[in-house]
Amino acid sequence: MSGQSLFPRLEPLLPRVRKPVRYLGGEGNSQVKPWEDALVRWCLMYPDAYEVGLPNQGVQILYEILNEQPDVLAERTYSVWSDLEELLREHGIPQFTVDGHRAVGDFDLLGVSFAAELGYTNLLTALDLAGIPLHAADRDERHPIVIAGGHAAFNPEPIAAFVDAVVLGDGEQAVLEITDVVRAFRTAGQPAVRPGGRTELLMRLARRGLVYVPSFYDVDYRPDGRIRAVTPNRPGVPDRPAKHTVSNLDAWPYPKAPLVPLAETVHERMSVEIFRGCTRGCRFCQAGMITRPVRERSIDTVGEMVAQGLAASGFTEVGLLSLSSADHSEIGEIAKGLADRYEGTHTSLSLPSTRVDAFNVTLANEFSRNGRRSGLTFAPEGGSERLRRIINKMVSEEDLIRTVSTAYAQGWRQVKLYFMCGLPTETDEDVLAIAGLAREVIRAGRRASGHRDIRCTVSIGGFVPKAHTPFQWAAQASHEVTDARLRLLRDAIRGDREVGRSIGFRYHDGRPGMIEGLLARGDRRVGAVIERVWRDGGRFDGWSEHFSFERWEKACAAELEPLGISLDWFTTRERDEREVLPWDHLDAGLDRDWLWSDWQEALRGAELDDCRWTPCYDCGVCPTMGTQTQIGPTGRTLLPLVSTGPARPGGPGSPSGSGNLGRPADAAAS
Repeated sequence: MSGQSLFPRLEPLLPRVRKPVRYLGGEGNSQVKPWEDALVRWCLMYPDAYEVGLPNQGVQILYEILNEQPDVLAERTYSVWSDLEELLREHGIPQFTVDGHRAVGDFDLLGVSFAAELGYTNLLTALDLAGIPLHAADRDERHPIVIAGGHAAFNPEPIAAFVDAVVLGDGEQAVLEITDVVRAFRTAGQPAVRPGGRTELLMRLARRGLVYVPSFYDVDYRPDGRIRAVTPNRPGVPDRPAKHTVSNLDAWPYPKAPLVPLAETVHERMSVEIFRGCTRGCRFCQAGMITRPVRERSIDTVGEMVAQGLAASGFTEVGLLSLSSADHSEIGEIAKGLADRYEGTHTSLSLPSTRVDAFNVTLANEFSRNGRRSGLTFAPEGGSERLRRIINKMVSEEDLIRTVSTAYAQGWRQVKLYFMCGLPTETDEDVLAIAGLAREVIRAGRRASGHRDIRCTVSIGGFVPKAHTPFQWAAQASHEVTDARLRLLRDAIRGDREVGRSIGFRYHDGRPGMIEGLLARGDRRVGAVIERVWRDGGRFDGWSEHFSFERWEKACAAELEPLGISLDWFTTRERDEREVLPWDHLDAGLDRDWLWSDWQEALRGAELDDCRWTPCYDCGVCPTMGTQTQIGPTGRTLLPLVSTGPARPGGPGSPSGSGNLGRPADAAAS
């Protein structure tokens, strides 16, 4: 019978695996709804280990939204580690959810959220364990509809053979509309008698513009390997499926009750997304481009979400998240209001990586007022000012030194600087400039603080060109070039006797970045590479201890070279303006001509200001999506709640104890 718990069969196996708590479920605020009461059943997957996947905001938001519907249930599944995979296969137990331990194959829909491309092999493991055919073309009415989403889904072509449909953009409204279509389809009759079956359901979803269905589009290739065209192969589906954009984030204050894990996860905090989108225009940043326009949550809604989330979870840290959180038009008021409200409750606030030009000590002091003063993280991205102009990261060395000097003078002792290696037009000198910048940071910090016990950590990531950015045409630096430059940088830092010991240096070799580049800008032919890697044992490719470049290289040679293309063809080759890119038929709202123009501006070293504060640059998003940039300020403040002691869920002095979810009645009326 469908929907039955597999736990009686699973439980005897758990003592034989590492971290069995990953598979138990039962987290705070998790739900197990009656199977028979639901008309539509979703399984939501984050294709990585539990400790990485559980904190994912996207999955938590959709999980809560769907379970609020009375005739819908949603459960979660994550990638099982290799020890449990082996045991599941040995004992014939399928991929299961952590909520009700139900078989993934029993659900109507399997929604998979991809934050990064290196999780593709984990998708195949889950499908195979679930008894779902790897290829969408081999599935029938017995199998769930497999839907991909997340940032990596903006070029889903490498996994086109493995997914039935793709949701582009924001998922909050999309999952409810998809659910409506599936509900209506299910109530029309049993699967065996529904006209058109699975294909008809996908057609209904595609015609309404809810999803992109890869099988409804044909790809025609030129003799030289490039794409000639991508065209619909049936009437009624859009020529260019478009992304979904939630305009009013205040209407979607999720998650209201964050999941509280029983096991340690990578983020032990409650998170609130304070705005979505970014118009800074960093040319390397896919997230900033595909999430346009900027949509802020009001200070009132942020306060309510923090209060409600803390009351429901008992977390003692709140992360205020976005792509550039300090750019919220009311961030100062939010920081002061929350710090006042939770003073004395041991509730700390945190921001992710902060832009140098958005940082100020007053803001930082507010965020550290109720918690420990940890290190500050800044992301100059490029070592030289020339390179920062190329990538449109408008931060001068003077700005950085002034900012970190102020921080060190105010009592901070550690700063982390994040850079990328392999950016377009980069030279050895650009990378070596990182060492010079780090040295100046230490010297300035010593002068400002009067102490020598300060540190600066330099963290380096390899640049990967991504779809729907001005750099989508750029050649990726080979891993040999990246590794050689990083060795030069390491030697330059360690060779400085004056400050070298005060500078930490963290980097990864360039090989995983090459495979990420293959998957980020690949087309449908790359699907055969993914499948071969998976069949050869590829799992958890985002984990350095499991990643095998040789395995990927071998698969590329076997699957691509007979077609006249290669790993280098997809990665280190620069594209020209006329080439049809694998994702050109998917509409992220960005005008292709504008992206090309910005790519040419980059090569000239021309910078572009933030369009929130300057005239429109005609990137195309607002008119195409029917939206507009939304910014404050509202002019309102968060009044503090009276606290009588350490906060605890539902207790006196906690937000829930006030009975108003975060703001007094007079503030609500202001």
